[in-house]
Amino acid sequence: MQIRYTDPLEIDRVMALYDHSRQLMRANGNLTQWSDGYPSKSLILKEIADKHSFVCVDEQEEVVATFCFIVGDDPTYAKIYEGAWLNDEPYGVIHRLATSGIHKGIGALCLTWSFGQCRNIRVDTHRDNTIMQHLLEKHGFTRCGIIFVANGTERVAFHKIVGDNLV
Repeated sequence: MQIRYTDPLEIDRVMALYDHSRQLMRANGNLTQWSDGYPSKSLILKEIADKHSFVCVDEQEEVVATFCFIVGDDPTYAKIYEGAWLNDEPYGVIHRLATSGIHKGIGALCLTWSFGQCRNIRVDTHRDNTIMQHLLEKHGFTRCGIIFVANGTERVAFHKIVGDNLV
């Protein structure tokens, strides 16, 4: 497996991964996350242009996962409610992790890769996204509280620090 920047020509495959993950969320009781056309193709193309969009490809060069990874302040993380972040040091953020479901352990691989870029990482997810919450907790993330995203909806906030920060 390899993780690399997303090629703009892969946009249709990336959007298919989001569709697959959306269906999986719906089947598992998460009925509202990633609705109303979110994430949009234009958002993902902007993240590709900004070098924030990544894909995981298998040995056959098949794109099997996608996610956004950014090192830097996320405005939605400026205020946290019902808790606190583990530290106030520079951090990386993982957004919109989606997989094909073909290979096991891809989510863990994406998390591990991200910690190779920055050892202080924050993530948020929808309250009903029990699959993502389980993945984060299984890999040592701490549930820190609640944040609110740009559209005003709440998310459960997680944070993990590994050793010395690379940022």
